[in-house]
Amino acid sequence: MRNLVLFAATGAGSGFLPIAPGTAGSAVGLLVFLGVRGLPAPAYLALVLGVTLLGIWSAGRAEAIFDRRDDPRITVDEVAGMLLALAFLPPGPSPLLVAGSSFALFRLFDIAKPPPARAAESLPGGVGVVADDLVAALYANVVGQLVWRVLVPGAAA
Repeated sequence: MRNLVLFAATGAGSGFLPIAPGTAGSAVGLLVFLGVRGLPAPAYLALVLGVTLLGIWSAGRAEAIFDRRDDPRITVDEVAGMLLALAFLPPGPSPLLVAGSSFALFRLFDIAKPPPARAAESLPGGVGVVADDLVAALYANVVGQLVWRVLVPGAAA
């Protein structure tokens, strides 16, 4: 069970990278997105929900294993956040451009932790580990929607 918890919590091992484990976890989320981007919206949302619930469960248990609150090796929150950051963005012929810009936006908001992300981080256990990333993902998604649907509508088409 310990190995399963660590595999899930570390975003398939991405959290064990010695440099920028959060960015590596976000990259795992981006790879998952690229693999499933043709899913119908309900199935995609079910995936995001499933990864989020897995993240809450595994992050809470990994904190006990690592004996540290929100240990940097826990990156499943970045995986869930990246998937949410990319939800409902226009696919278009330039999905890598859309995904890449959303990746950068998510990392920016995840690091900056604008309100209420910082407050969400203080929630107990795995909920707190994942919640701040979901807030950052919502910010990234809203900005991404504005960019790709309003400011540059032809760029993603």
